[in-house]
Parts: sequence; structure tokens; C-alpha cells
Amino acid sequence: MNRSKNLLLLLFLFVGQLHAQDLEKEAPAGFDQTRDGISHGEIQTITYNSKTVGNDRKATVYTPPGFSENEKYPVLYLLHGIGGDEKEWLNGGHPEVILDNLYADGKLEPMIVVMPNGRAMKDDSAGGNVMAPDKVQAFATFEQDLLNDLIPFIEKEFPVLTDRENRAIAGLSMGGGQSLNFGLGNLDKFAWVGGFSSAPNTKEPQVLVPDPEKAKDMLKLLWISCGDADGLLRFSSRTHEYLADNDVPHIYYLETGGHDFKVWKNGLYMFSQLLFKPVDESKFDQYSPLDITTVK
Repeated sequence: MNRSKNLLLLLFLFVGQLHAQDLEKEAPAGFDQTRDGISHGEIQTITYNSKTVGNDRKATVYTPPGFSENEKYPVLYLLHGIGGDEKEWLNGGHPEVILDNLYADGKLEPMIVVMPNGRAMKDDSAGGNVMAPDKVQAFATFEQDLLNDLIPFIEKEFPVLTDRENRAIAGLSMGGGQSLNFGLGNLDKFAWVGGFSSAPNTKEPQVLVPDPEKAKDMLKLLWISCGDADGLLRFSSRTHEYLADNDVPHIYYLETGGHDFKVWKNGLYMFSQLLFKPVDESKFDQYSPLDITTVK
């Protein structure tokens, strides 16, 4: 009897190891290269009126291959960094290429991706001193522009699902901080939240998640990723440590790299595949290609 139990235990462990080995831990070579012979999504620039700012503002929208006005889609709001605008992801990361390839491989749920200008002020250009106090403040003001102006516009003009379970937010650097701040601060609006190399604008963990039990109940996925050589790593690691201490399920994903698009493109590749589908929390600690217990 004991021998049978031991054999079953060994079989269980073996199968578990196989599943862990099958788990994709990072993007393969060529994931960000344009492929011939596949369907492609479309990119358009939209203009919406912002009552928050007091003028018209622009955002870039990616619709997936096979997009149809007769279907309804979930939405990912994808935010840029402190020196960028609504075109930074397109210019530096080409998310349309990454997503097209994922669709071709059958790895992605159809979704609309909105890339706004996260600097909510009348002159929202990335020129001049991007660290000027008024420009930094504008990134915080964008929370109201996003919730009260942009999201209602998208939901009026595009065939999208409007419940929180079908709305995600993620971003890089300053946009990563915004995503954690706005997503975790508005769990009634977002069920999927991702921060890639989040910047110092990221709120203290106790402020981000004052009620861990509520976060456990409402979040579908919380993703925090960063490069191991990034000087801003401490902002991601402190959030991870607080979440771990309070048993809030999340993926803490560390990879080799610095504060650049190599890391952010891989973050988008990994994070986007998990969106708007069932997720297995038991695998959350298996995604990181680096040992998250030794990197601070």
C-alpha cells in the first residue's frame, strides 16, 4: 500500500515537472519580427474630447485581425513612459507585430488595444523637460481623463465589452506605475493589471493594496515584471514582497535586462497571452525565468 502511494506521488511530481517545463517563460526569437502570410490587425489614431483637460486629445487604437463591428471585444489600455506619447509603443515596441504573431499562433484572445497619451495636460507633447513638475503631475491627472473621458469614448465608438472582467491596463515605466496606481485603485473598473518596470510614481504597496482580501477577490491577474539590471527594480520588488506577505496572488516576473524595450516587449508578449481567459494561480510562481527569491 505504501509502495503504491509512493509511486503515485512520484508520478504526480513527474507530471508537475513536465507541466512546468512546458510553461513558456519568455518570448522566442523572432516574436517581434513581421511575418509574411499571416493576417494583420489595423492601427488608427482617434481623437476624443477630454473634459478633464479641456481640449481634444489623441490615442492610438489597434484592432485585431478579423475585427468585426458585429462582435464585442475586451480592451487592453497600454500606457507609455515619461518620455513618450500615444505613439511610443508603436515606435519602440511595435506591439502590432507582437500581437499579430501571437494571433497567428493561436495564443491570444481577440482584444482591442488602446494606446493613449498618459500626460493629461493641454500641451501633452513629450518635448522639453519631461521631468517638469507640471508634466509629472499630468501623469497622475490622466487617471481622471482615462476613467471619465477616454474609456467612455472607446465604449461609445468601438464594439467593446464594458464590464471590469473585460478591461485590462498595463504599461511601461511611468505607464507601469500609472497602471498599478489606476488599476489597483479602481478594481471596480479593471480586473487585469500589469506593470512593466514600474517607475517611482508607483504608490507605496500599502496604498496600492490597502485591502488585500478585496484584491484577492476582484483581481483576475496582477502582473509585475522588471529586468534584473534595472535601477528601478526596487519599486517592483517592494510591491511583490508586500503582495507575497499578504497572500495576494500575482506573477512576479524577473528577466535578464535593463530599463528598455527589450524587457517591455517581452512583458507584453507574456502578459497579453494571459488576458481574458482562465488563469491557473498555481503556476504563478513558475513564469519568471530568473529566481525571484534571490534578486532584490
